[in-house]
Amino acid sequence: MNHEEIKALLNMNAVMKNLEDLVLLDSQVAEQVRDLDLAIEFSTLFGPKCSVEFKDGQCRVRPGKHDSPRIKLLCFSPAHFNRVMEGKSNPVPVKGIRYLNFLSKEFPRITDRLEFYLKPDGERLDDPDYLRVNTRFTLNTAVNAVRLLALHDPLGKFNRAHIPTGTVEFKVLPQGPSAVLSFDGDTVEVSDQPCASPSAVLLFKNEKTANDLLNGNSDAFAALATGDVMMKGRIPMIEAINLILDRIPLYLS
Repeated sequence: MNHEEIKALLNMNAVMKNLEDLVLLDSQVAEQVRDLDLAIEFSTLFGPKCSVEFKDGQCRVRPGKHDSPRIKLLCFSPAHFNRVMEGKSNPVPVKGIRYLNFLSKEFPRITDRLEFYLKPDGERLDDPDYLRVNTRFTLNTAVNAVRLLALHDPLGKFNRAHIPTGTVEFKVLPQGPSAVLSFDGDTVEVSDQPCASPSAVLLFKNEKTANDLLNGNSDAFAALATGDVMMKGRIPMIEAINLILDRIPLYLS
């Protein structure tokens, strides 16, 4: 896969994946989607596809086609989709013309709210509630991006080949978010459920520590030296994942 295709995969299945938690954590969006019952399919010509489904006050983002989307949005290439995600272009509606009002007004309000949390500005991170949501979304994006890069990015695949079968848990203390990456040969899975016996664990002292490290605003070696970050279990697994994490800024900025 080329650079734009991998970037589109990350935008669809790592960045947009946060819509699932957005409807749970943001009261404004929760109210907006409470009565929605529709699915949007995003597709690129000869490239990746995904769907965003709103139903029963929840959101599900899944790779591939949707069985019965009410709205279909076409991008002529992965690069076109990436420009859409950057707000520099628009997709072409090929199904669901009667939902144009939703597409032009309601859905942008949802995606703008997601961008609000994903892209801190000014002193927002000083707000504990904002920090909590941003940290959760940043961790979600990171682990889902690691999965995709381990499967599709050349150096990601190289590092995946050196990760044995097992699980690595990322956990923010004392009661912050957690995520688990499971490796089994060519299979990589992500879960937000705690693992009873992970092969390795990466512990963050608190949300501020996790946020700074995941956003590249602090030094990992210094955090390890001070005990703000702790590694347990099969450390080489974490080290290999960190090499894949380093690839994310090449695609997402």
